[in-house]
Amino acid sequence: ELNGKPQTITITQNLKDVILKKIVTFYPDGHYDLKIKLSKNVGYYLAVGYEPQAAVNMYAFHGAILEKKDGSLEKIEDGDAENDTFNDIKIAAMVDQYYTTFMYNLENPMKVIETSDNSKDNVPVLYIEGKQNLSLSGYIGPKYVELLKNINPELTKVVEYGLITFIAKPMFSVLALLYNVVHNWGIAIILFVILVRIILFPLTYRGMVSMYKMKEMAPKMKELKEKYGKDPQKFQMKMMELYKKEGANPLGGCLPMLLQIPIFFAIYRVLINAIELKGASFLWISDLSSMDPYFILPVLMGITMYLHQRVTPNNFSDPMQEKIFKFLPVIFTLFFFTFSAGLVLYWTTNNILSFLQQLIINKKMETLKKIKKESEK
Repeated sequence: ELNGKPQTITITQNLKDVILKKIVTFYPDGHYDLKIKLSKNVGYYLAVGYEPQAAVNMYAFHGAILEKKDGSLEKIEDGDAENDTFNDIKIAAMVDQYYTTFMYNLENPMKVIETSDNSKDNVPVLYIEGKQNLSLSGYIGPKYVELLKNINPELTKVVEYGLITFIAKPMFSVLALLYNVVHNWGIAIILFVILVRIILFPLTYRGMVSMYKMKEMAPKMKELKEKYGKDPQKFQMKMMELYKKEGANPLGGCLPMLLQIPIFFAIYRVLINAIELKGASFLWISDLSSMDPYFILPVLMGITMYLHQRVTPNNFSDPMQEKIFKFLPVIFTLFFFTFSAGLVLYWTTNNILSFLQQLIINKKMETLKKIKKESEK
């Protein structure tokens, strides 16, 4: 027990032809310093440690992460292990979904050897090339972002979110900030969705209005097709004139949805990797990192998705597309049964806000339509 103070242990071993001295200092924040001194210079390698494998998730990164001197990362997933050598490595880490073991020297980069554990899973194993006098630091434990940041901000690089890390990391920072205000991860997720919707409101508003106008234009578009269908060039010209007259943009409804895709995947990566959500409760849910044990949230998600569909203007020309669209809430509900409750909470809240926003816009557009008709009388 550290009792809030660093504790140092010295181990001396008399080996064949060499005396080995290890000095390990453990700190209350979870990291340690390691010094190795040899009586003479002999070659040896220091194992970073094996992948924790305390939490396994097929959608989370499992494997090795190496930070190079230039700040770039080398990521080696389970199954991709090879025999390789890396020079000038600042951080050598083995990670799973929630936990990590790593060694680092941010001032004097290390030489790291990568090999395989020779199992059927081909898991990478890391070794640091030793010196007669070696100094480095290490950490074994959960990937709490705030804890790692307090040791050294650079250590948060072992928290990996994949290709969209550049979006996911700021997202987690905002989510953590909201948690520090409300002290509940479920409420923090809801507030985060509201914040995202507010930021995207100008775009989503224009997109929803455009979709409504496109639906209203459908009969006129049908007339144009019947009249000019045999002359594609003329039809295209008349169609563009109609768009301009009605102030509609055929692509206007696509942009908000396209923006939601990277945001959803980023928050998905954040929520499945955030150990902060492990054991975090919200209402009837005891652990937001696990699936809802009663499947209430997935069902609510399906219902809210259906309601949003009902008020969303659409103009399907293909009956098959319309049938598939109608079944999406059922498909997504079944799909989300296995997802973490935190992620389903995010999606459900987003559906509710989208439904309310679309409902308000529809009523506004209907009112404007009535006013326009009355003014034309």
